[in-house]
Order: sequence, then C-alpha cells, then structure tokens
Amino acid sequence: MTIADRWLLPDGMDEVLPPQASRMEELRRTLLDLYHGWGYDQVMPPPVEFLDSLLTGTGTDLDLQTFKLTDQLTGRMMGASADVTPQVARMDAHSLKRQGPVRLCYCTNVLRAKADQHQGGRSPVQVGVELFGHAGLDADKEIIHLALSSLQAAGAEEIHLALGHIGIYRSLVEAAELNAEQEAQLFDALALKSPGLLAENVSASVTDPALAEMLLALGELHGDADILLQARERLAGAPASVVAALDQLDALYQGVLAQFDVSLYFDLAELRGYQYHTGMMFAAYVPGYGHALAKGGRYDDTGRAFGRARPATGFSMDLKQLASLDVASPAQGAIWAPAEQAASLDAAIAVLREQGERVIQALPGQRTGPAEHGCDRRLEFIDGRWQPTTLTQETSA
Repeated sequence: MTIADRWLLPDGMDEVLPPQASRMEELRRTLLDLYHGWGYDQVMPPPVEFLDSLLTGTGTDLDLQTFKLTDQLTGRMMGASADVTPQVARMDAHSLKRQGPVRLCYCTNVLRAKADQHQGGRSPVQVGVELFGHAGLDADKEIIHLALSSLQAAGAEEIHLALGHIGIYRSLVEAAELNAEQEAQLFDALALKSPGLLAENVSASVTDPALAEMLLALGELHGDADILLQARERLAGAPASVVAALDQLDALYQGVLAQFDVSLYFDLAELRGYQYHTGMMFAAYVPGYGHALAKGGRYDDTGRAFGRARPATGFSMDLKQLASLDVASPAQGAIWAPAEQAASLDAAIAVLREQGERVIQALPGQRTGPAEHGCDRRLEFIDGRWQPTTLTQETSA
C-alpha cells in the first residue's frame, strides 16, 4: 500500500474542512431555527436500521442506494440510512402516534451506495421537513414555502421551481387499464422523454383513442405557466382526478408567485419518485448546479406498513451543497493570547470566552502567529490588566 492509498477516499465520499464546516454549522442552525419557528420538532433517526423497516414502502430505488450489513447480535440484515424520509414516516406512524398534523424536521448524515443523480455525492448531510396528517393543499403550500425560504437563507438568488403532479399520469394509466408490462414500457418511454418510443408504446397498448391522445400529450406538456392552460384543453375529458390535479398545480403556482420571485416550470410527465409519490412534486434549481438543490412532494400512506396510514408531504436537501451557495469567507474574529502561565491571564481569557469571544492561546514554542489562526486582536497587559487590542499588520507576526 502506497502513502497515497492511505489517505485516498472512496469515490463520492468527501471530507468537510474549514471554513466550509463552519458555514455548514451556521446554516444548519439557521435552517433548524426557521423550521422551529413554523412549529417543526426536530428528530434524530438512527444511522442504521433493520432492512425490513428501513426499506418499507420505498420501492427499488432506495434499495439500490442502501449499504447493507449483517447485525452481529441477531444475524438480521441491516441497512445504513440512505434517505431520512422513510425513517421519519416510521417515527410519526409508530413511535410518536400523535393525533392531527405533525411537523417534524431533521439534519443528519446519510450514506448511499452510489452517487444520487439528483443531489450529488454518496455522503450527504440531509436536511428537510415532513408534515404528516393533513391531505389538504395548504400543507403542500407550506412545504414549498419552507423549501424556497431554505434556499434563500442559504444565499440562493435565482431559483427555478419545477412543479408536477404524479396523479395525472397515474389516473390516465389506470383509465387505460394497462397490464404491468405495458405500463412499465410506457413509463420508460415517458421517463426517457422519447416522443418516438412513447408513440410506439401508446399505439401498441392503448385502445381508447381519447386516452391515447392524452398520454401522448403528456410528453409535450412541459414549460411555463401556459402549460396548465394547454393541459386543460388537451386533457379535456380525462378522469375528474386529472382535473383536480391541474387545479392543485394552479393553486400552488398562484401561491408561489404571491410570495416569491422565482421562475416556474411545469412538467406533467415528470415521474421521479413514482414508486412512492402520490400527488404534487417539486424540484428547485439554482444556476451553476446540474441537479435539484431541493426536491419533495406528497407521499401519502407511507406509514401504512407501520400500522397507521397518514397523509404526508415534505422535502429534503443536502446541507453540503447548500453551504456552497454562499462562498464568502466568514469574518475573522478571534483574540490571540500569549503563551504565559499567569492566573490573571487565565481569568481574562475565561471571561472573554464566557462573553462569546473566540480566544486562541499560543502554546509554548509555537512558531505560527495570530494571522495564521485568523485572529484580528491580541490580548496585552496594559495599565495593570489584560485587554484586547487591534492586531495591526506590523504586529501580526
């Protein structure tokens, strides 16, 4: 093994160094305080759980992202958490068992077997909120509001919000009465955004001409707010649930515009999270990043497997990526204390630290000075007491 092999990190794993670590901690506090102000209680899920609990109701996507290991105590298979949302759903349904709406937030490390194409590396610090127990549109509006507020708190200035609704596709497929194989082929065609493949599969599997036209239209219904008007025309005659989904998207659109200056985009064929999403879905983008910085939506009934089916909506983000939105270096603000052994000096340092100051005391024989440690003041003995003085360029050595 070479020296390089000893410090080489696995692909997708990264370490967080100063000043990014300080920026992440500052942002973590800011976000959790924001969520606290809206009534969200913080939870801390375990890093590892038994697989049959961890992957309940999540579909194959999360299964493929999960590192698996054997519990030495029981012999049962366990998994490292790759997504906090299912864990929080279990907490709501099984551990808390509260009545009425429940608001929960979190900020914790997760581990993924491969890089997430939507949110970066394999070791994100996942932060987000989940709202359980309310199936109404107001809950979805609150979630989107908090997602956009989170991005703004992180320093995002130009936000692009993409909105969709999985219920539109679900309703049309159900009305077409496709078998599992036909639906899978249609799903793949829409996910690939391939008009030719979509037309081929619709022609082969959908016998109702009106439904066939509607499914073909889904592949074209993406763009600005005019898409909603086009959708009402091209999906006229669709099941009532499709009309209800379009009404919900319109209400969400109006709610966002009333409070935020963001660019909005609609994609009625967006199928991300199809295995667990049940209603509206959204993803928020910022220029310079090739993937969504925040994504979420409605995922009702996830708690059914834990004994209590509950409406649910929420979103998540990677704190590491959020912290990179504001690259400004934190302001230097520390006091340099000399490496002296004196009771009066120790007392002065203790008082300053109690007041919230950052005091760095030199160690005997130390060669580096205050400038290398980010200090802008020096503690000096003046007029019989220790006092901080401004560190000038001449005295920084």
